[in-house]
Amino acid sequence: MPELPEVEIVRQSLDKKIRQKKVKKVIIRNRNLRIKIPYNFKKFFENKIIYKVTRFSKYIIIHLINNQFCLIHLGMSGTIHLIYRRKKDYLTNLSFYSSPILPKKHNHVEIIFDNFKIIYNDPRRFGFFQIIKTSHGLKKRFAHLGPEPFDVRFNVNYFQKLIKNKNRSIKDLLIDQKFVSGIGNIYASEILFLCKINPTKKIRLLFKKDCSKIIINSKKTLRNAIKKGGSSIKDFKNVSGRTGSFQDNFKVYNREGLICKRMNCKGTIEKKVISNRSTFFCNSCQN
Repeated sequence: MPELPEVEIVRQSLDKKIRQKKVKKVIIRNRNLRIKIPYNFKKFFENKIIYKVTRFSKYIIIHLINNQFCLIHLGMSGTIHLIYRRKKDYLTNLSFYSSPILPKKHNHVEIIFDNFKIIYNDPRRFGFFQIIKTSHGLKKRFAHLGPEPFDVRFNVNYFQKLIKNKNRSIKDLLIDQKFVSGIGNIYASEILFLCKINPTKKIRLLFKKDCSKIIINSKKTLRNAIKKGGSSIKDFKNVSGRTGSFQDNFKVYNREGLICKRMNCKGTIEKKVISNRSTFFCNSCQN
């Protein structure tokens, strides 16, 4: 499942390609995604100009020139592909996960511009498109989610207030989107490694300095991942010919049984299931 850095790469790619472009046609091949595509979706998009593409958490937000919005969530397996009309496309994926080329099946939505189109592919159909017609509606849509890690509201006071006397593990809290939006399974493990905090540690036992470390390293890890193009769990290039390379910097994720990369640490990376998700940590420097 794409996490915040991977979704940000999609956002950057989309914004570069479709900003100030007019939608000529929309083709819906399958409405039955996690949220059913509304029947007015074609009318909503066709002949409209894209103002810009932004992101909140793991949601892509397409802004139309008439101050209306379309949310895209990629779910577990959604990808967006760029196809040019008169060009053979060997690499179409706008990000770095799943198939680098457009699959033959599960192409549910096409949004067509003058000389190219974008296609939404999703084998598991957990992603969705959602129409939001006002700025107030957009704000309300995200009201149940916590601040992003980059938000000034994600600070020590916010952290300590929400963890007081709670018995959850810190790993479980970090992937809770109601607490902080955008951190997923991969990056939670990497953040806690940098903090030297065991992912099973109960949040009521965290000191103020621990909270501060988690906040600092959340920002650091995600910014580094975005800079490096996200994590290509399956190694390939995107339409710009670049590969996501953050996976080369994994300290713990998917490294079970290997020696810890921290200098002077002789520990071994272990895996434990927390909240039904695989969690990786060093059995020495994170204890």
